[in-house]
Amino acid sequence: MELFITAIFFIGISLIATEIFNKVNKAAVAMFMGVTCWLLYIVAGRHFVITQHLSAFLAAGYQAIATIQEVRTFIAEHVFLSYAMNAAGVVLYLLGTMTIIEVLENNGCFDFIHEALRTRRPKKFLWLISIITFLLSANLDNLTTTCLMLALLHTMVADAELRKRFGSVVVLAANCGGAFTVIGDVTSLSLWGVGLVTPTHYSSMLILPCMAALFTTTYLVHRKLPHSMKLVHTILPYRGDDTVLNRWQRLLMLIIGIGGLWFIPTFHRLTQLPSFVGALCVLGVLWIVDEFCNRSLLTSDKMVSRRRPMALQYQNLQNMLYFIGISLAVGALNETGLLQQVAVWTMTHLHNIYIIGGLAGLLSACFNNMTVMLSDIALFRHVEHLPAFSPNGDFWPLLSYVTALGGSLWLIGSTAGLALWRMEGISFGGYLKHFMPKVLVGGLVGALVFWLTTLL
Repeated sequence: MELFITAIFFIGISLIATEIFNKVNKAAVAMFMGVTCWLLYIVAGRHFVITQHLSAFLAAGYQAIATIQEVRTFIAEHVFLSYAMNAAGVVLYLLGTMTIIEVLENNGCFDFIHEALRTRRPKKFLWLISIITFLLSANLDNLTTTCLMLALLHTMVADAELRKRFGSVVVLAANCGGAFTVIGDVTSLSLWGVGLVTPTHYSSMLILPCMAALFTTTYLVHRKLPHSMKLVHTILPYRGDDTVLNRWQRLLMLIIGIGGLWFIPTFHRLTQLPSFVGALCVLGVLWIVDEFCNRSLLTSDKMVSRRRPMALQYQNLQNMLYFIGISLAVGALNETGLLQQVAVWTMTHLHNIYIIGGLAGLLSACFNNMTVMLSDIALFRHVEHLPAFSPNGDFWPLLSYVTALGGSLWLIGSTAGLALWRMEGISFGGYLKHFMPKVLVGGLVGALVFWLTTLL
């Protein structure tokens, strides 16, 4: 049965990796894969429980010779439930933060970005959008930031080819920005959620490498840009509605929303409650402020005609479903004991965390950074006898960095890259030829900076 579960897993991630070509939605594949792996696990449940959880099974009051129903009850209550709860915690956090971004977007709080980008000089525009995306992604998440910035590009840049260049930098900036904070990406959030990193130490390890990788790549793109660009004639700030909020009200909501997201790690440290509780708390405060600011609209017909950015919602909902499916599939594979065998082999033959990290980065380019990150967490989280793999060890920030950069090498490597493919129609070959070498150079520079920081 281990072979069947492994086969389903690799067939699933292969379909996910080739989504651009087979046109099958990765979220649908991930959910089907996750459920199927657990169904196969339950079929051979007695074998897996005896080999992997015998002491816990006996401690729960069951006998070594138990009925099939008792074995399945134990799996549901003690094995499957832990993976489901971890996935649910991340999804609830994403749901809360996604709603916070929706509230800010619908009230025109991101119009300040539009104002900052008003220039006809493409080189200046490139650096501005790179830095703004990096900072936004550190506070929001990389997929949300990518969708916001790509939508903004459509309202400003008329040249489609130039938009693709800017969009490629946006993907890298979003992935790098999301990687250096624990709230910026699902991958870093997963590391924080299982206690492998703490927010301050994690960010201090990654901020310089991520900035070095991004700025190096941006500079390489900057050298090939023209001296001027054509803007869209009618440039209207996207608000999502006809809101009457003034500038100070929008600024107040932006500060509450972004500042609240930054407060979530502190909330977790003070209360020890899951991160999604902090996100829901911030959402509640922002929602109350939103209703006070929009009091004049609440009883009018203007609220009915509000236009919601459904593209943003659709992408994020897919991302949540994809995460659930991948989490369940990796969990089922882990419970077979196969990943522990792979971890032992890796520790025996590969002693250098940079070699392991390099392989993880290459796999991220092919099989999506989220899949590789969750698999590596399951592989190495129990190798605590080695300092590099212990909580706050050097391996975990390195893993986050290489999966973020690896996911930026190809369009299929991250959800942000797939968003660029869908929204801008950039070709796989064009991205591979014109942008991947620049990301690779930037990634190597960032890796060198990371290595230097570990020596200090």
